[in-house]
Amino acid sequence: MVAKNKTISKEDIVSLYMNKVLEKGEKPKSVYHFAKENDFTEAEFYAFFGTLEGLEKEIFRLFFANTIDLLHKNKDYLEYDMKNKMLSFYFTFFEMLTANRSYVLQSLKFDRNPLKNLVQLTTLRDSFKDYVSEILTDDYRLELEKLQKFQEKGIQESAWLQLMLTIKFWADDSSAAFEKTDIFIEKSVNASFELMNVAPLNHLIDLGKFLFKEKIYSK
Repeated sequence: MVAKNKTISKEDIVSLYMNKVLEKGEKPKSVYHFAKENDFTEAEFYAFFGTLEGLEKEIFRLFFANTIDLLHKNKDYLEYDMKNKMLSFYFTFFEMLTANRSYVLQSLKFDRNPLKNLVQLTTLRDSFKDYVSEILTDDYRLELEKLQKFQEKGIQESAWLQLMLTIKFWADDSSAAFEKTDIFIEKSVNASFELMNVAPLNHLIDLGKFLFKEKIYSK
C-alpha cells in the first residue's frame, strides 16, 4: 500500500496492479475498488491511465520498452544484422517475461475467449511491428519499390504471428530454465529468415521485367 503522504507514480500503480492480480487471482472489479484497496484516489489513477484495460496494455508495452532499453545498452547490438537483432530481442524479451511469468500467465487466462485475452497485447503489437520495420534491412527487401510496402506489412504480420506462437510455446514449456523455448526461438527465427530470402523473388522479377521489355520493344 502506498503511504498517504507520498505522491503515487505510474510505476507504483503498475506494481500495485500486478501484485493485486497475483494475490487475488482476479482483476479488480473497477478503478474505484482498485484505488480504494490501495489507498490512492481515482483521480491519481486517471492521471496515468484511462481504464484498467489501458493499464493492462501498458504493462505489456513496458515489457517491450524495457527490452529495447536493455538491447541498446549493448554496444555490439547496433552492429548486428537484422537476424541477430531479432534473436537478441527474443532472448531478452523472454527473459523479461520469465521474470514476470506468474503475472503474464495469469493475465492471459482470464477469459475463455482467447481474442479477449489478446486485446491487452494490442499496444505491444503496435510497438513490435514498428520495431520490425526499423530493423528491416535492404538484404530482405524486394528490389521493386512498388512491392516493398506490401512486403513490409507481410513481414510485420508474420513476425507478430511468430511472436504469439513463441509466447504460447513458452507458456506451455515445463523444461528447466525454459531451455526448450530457447531452442524453439533459435530454430523458428532461423527458419523465418530463410523464408524471407528475397534473392529468388528478385531474380524472378528481373526475368519478368526483361521479358516484358522484350515483348513490348521488340515489335
